[in-house]
Amino acid sequence: MLETFRRHRVKIGVVFVTLLLVLWLAVTFQRGVLLLGDPAPVAKALGAGYLFLPIIGAWALIRELLFGAQTERMAKVLEAEGGLPVDDLPRTPAGRIVRDAADERFPQYQAEVENDPENWRSWFRLSCAYDAAGDRTRARKAMRDAARLFH
Repeated sequence: MLETFRRHRVKIGVVFVTLLLVLWLAVTFQRGVLLLGDPAPVAKALGAGYLFLPIIGAWALIRELLFGAQTERMAKVLEAEGGLPVDDLPRTPAGRIVRDAADERFPQYQAEVENDPENWRSWFRLSCAYDAAGDRTRARKAMRDAARLFH
């Protein structure tokens, strides 16, 4: 049981956070409906705003869940092909990747994308390199580019 938990802890965390967000969206929606029923114009305006928040939240939640599922599918394809980047970078005692080591390896993945910009596999590996180097914003953008090219 403990091994199963360790293997799926990220998915369990995603489910937990998703349930909390859905609960928050439901409460926000319910409060918006209550405020719309109030006769005061200010309350009605707040109620309309409260109804808008769950719509944005649901859209963002669905978008991120689909992105995560597609990222997992791409990773499984790369793993089956033996194309995932090897996780052999040195780590600090806290378990974080040593940034200088990640920065040294980064040009290899950047050149791979420059040589074949229409290959989702190259973008996926570049995303992993950005993530190892600590640049989460560029890592997500590169992964979105990989997802766009993934068939």
